[in-house]
Amino acid sequence: MAETVLLIEDNEQNVYLMKFLLNAHNLDVTVARDGHEGIGMAETLLPDIILLDIQLPTMTGHDVARLLRKDDRFHDVPIIAVTSYAMPGDREAAIAAGCNGYIEKPINPDTFIQQLSEYLPHGGTEEKRMP
Repeated sequence: MAETVLLIEDNEQNVYLMKFLLNAHNLDVTVARDGHEGIGMAETLLPDIILLDIQLPTMTGHDVARLLRKDDRFHDVPIIAVTSYAMPGDREAAIAAGCNGYIEKPINPDTFIQQLSEYLPHGGTEEKRMP
């Protein structure tokens, strides 16, 4: 069974690229467009990993991470900040909010899955084979 990824991202181009890369590695992706929707989907889906934009409409990714970490069901679920925030201290702020990792945007399609692999239960290395 494929691992489930919850992608909380409001930018359509970022959603398209990340979803394409994740699906190509046999990961099931569900997308939420803002923090409130993301929290609701996380509670329903109970994903294996959460990819979280920090700059979201209605609530920040930091707030989303903090709220999810208060719920015991998400204690061991990796939350990875995927963000264009790249100033000194931004990585530390994401980690302090409850994120396990931090990937800067724009993402590099050649290394994105490799960057996530240490957080995925099976390493994310199971690329789909073409018949």
